[in-house]
Amino acid sequence: MNNVSSKTRDLAKLGVLAAISIVLVALIHVPIIAAAPFLEYDPADIPIIIGTFAMGPAAGLLLTVVASTVQGLTVSAASGGYGILMHIIATGTYAVVAGNIYKHNKTKKTAALAMLAGTVCMTLIMIPANLLITPIFMTVSRDVVKALLLPGIIPFNLIKAGINSVITFILYKRVSGILHR
Repeated sequence: MNNVSSKTRDLAKLGVLAAISIVLVALIHVPIIAAAPFLEYDPADIPIIIGTFAMGPAAGLLLTVVASTVQGLTVSAASGGYGILMHIIATGTYAVVAGNIYKHNKTKKTAALAMLAGTVCMTLIMIPANLLITPIFMTVSRDVVKALLLPGIIPFNLIKAGINSVITFILYKRVSGILHR
């Protein structure tokens, strides 16, 4: 019975973190790159990374899929399936990489390195993801996407993940006690 109640508590925590993620993207989303104003910063990944650090990379990936899907069907419905897929690829990569690094040595230094690695991996994976997926969903040529990589897509991913990493670094230890109770 104890194992069931523990799993129920973890599921409830994930649900709360997903809800916070959805509320954050609904309230805060601003363009940050003039070359690609459709790419908007939002802090929705912060609760996902907090959940990843607290409960592991598999939980972080599950949280990413749930939050991305709900966001894509509600508050970010204009981007539809494209937005859902791209968010899962980007944040899922970040969460799995950072979560796998952090789970082995839960220190501030490791957290910082994990988030740096997650940021770099997310940025790198979004290059081929955008080159392959964006032309299909946005009905533009691959050359249009290539032209946006350096002035828009790459800096956007670095900035978005960087901001979310800094905020997560500041908040995680403060809220981790709640998640570990």
